[in-house]
Amino acid sequence: MTISTTKKLLGATVAAGVIFALAGCGQAPAESGGDAGGDAASDFLPCLISDAGGWNDKSFNQSAKEGMDSAAEEIGVKPLEFESANDNDYAPNLETAVSEGCSLIVSVGFKLSAATVESALANPEIDYAIIDDWADNDFDGEVDAPNIKPLVFDTAQAAYLGGYASAAWSAQSGVNKVGTFGGMQIPSVAVFMDGFQLGVEKYNEDKSGAVQVVGWDVASQTGSFTGGFDANDTAKQTAQGVLDQGVDVILPVGGPVYQSAAAAIADSGKDTLLVGVDSDLAVADPSVADVTLFSIMKAIDVAVHDATIAASEGDFDPAPYIGTLENEGVKLSGFGSFEGELPEGLMDEIGALQEQIIAGDITVESPNSP
Repeated sequence: MTISTTKKLLGATVAAGVIFALAGCGQAPAESGGDAGGDAASDFLPCLISDAGGWNDKSFNQSAKEGMDSAAEEIGVKPLEFESANDNDYAPNLETAVSEGCSLIVSVGFKLSAATVESALANPEIDYAIIDDWADNDFDGEVDAPNIKPLVFDTAQAAYLGGYASAAWSAQSGVNKVGTFGGMQIPSVAVFMDGFQLGVEKYNEDKSGAVQVVGWDVASQTGSFTGGFDANDTAKQTAQGVLDQGVDVILPVGGPVYQSAAAAIADSGKDTLLVGVDSDLAVADPSVADVTLFSIMKAIDVAVHDATIAASEGDFDPAPYIGTLENEGVKLSGFGSFEGELPEGLMDEIGALQEQIIAGDITVESPNSP
């Protein structure tokens, strides 16, 4: 199976509220992806391994867990879920999952890529899936093990809509400046930043605007990064560096790093608003709902749920899943309490842009798209 990817860095819902719709042990199946027979569900044990962000990251780990829990409840089994405290836990957690008889092992994030490939190659009878990674550690354009299903997302499409909306908000306020920063500079992070900037540029083109983007340049692929995904002093300082340039909308990309951005906003005393990523941040973390304009979402929960149900029915398919606007794998959340303050006509404009992207009339050209 050939995959087109630019994996160069570390392997890696128009209506009101507009949501663009627009542990036990079991035994692995005898053959990956095969018909496990009428008792498949009774022998099926799904397992999930987090990255170091943990289950309460209000982002992709938590979303993956919600998808796994939903599928397991539907199937009628109890999943095994391994929370990694740090990077050193990945391989041991995979080894434990294998020894416990897991039928499907889902790894959350690119950091688990190498360990997941190693485990999958050693255990070809087990089905694997990995979120936000192609499992292509030798960069030859192919998944490194035939029993791994990549669950990846063309987040640039939704981020494009988000960039346009952010630019409209900032232009209306008269600030005309938005910003972004990321955790680690990897494709699954940079793809948000690419789409965000391209959406701002689209707003400027359509409205003869002059909204600037701070913290990222899509052409040179350079910008502001914390070097990790922890909500720590480095992340807060990085956020402050972007805020100090006068932005009134900021997009922190990297799970818990939004917490550092929220803290920096609080310290600044300014009216800067956050854009959430992966999950609907205002719902996932109500403590920041009053400063969250909207979120750029990935349907990680749906992807994990569907992959788990398929595997339980003996229909595991290792072909990559790519989330797009068309299949609702990526989308924008609603604007919450800020909806009534949006520029007139913005909802219709974003809806039209989404339709054009789905129709192929607009191509969001991110070098980090899957």
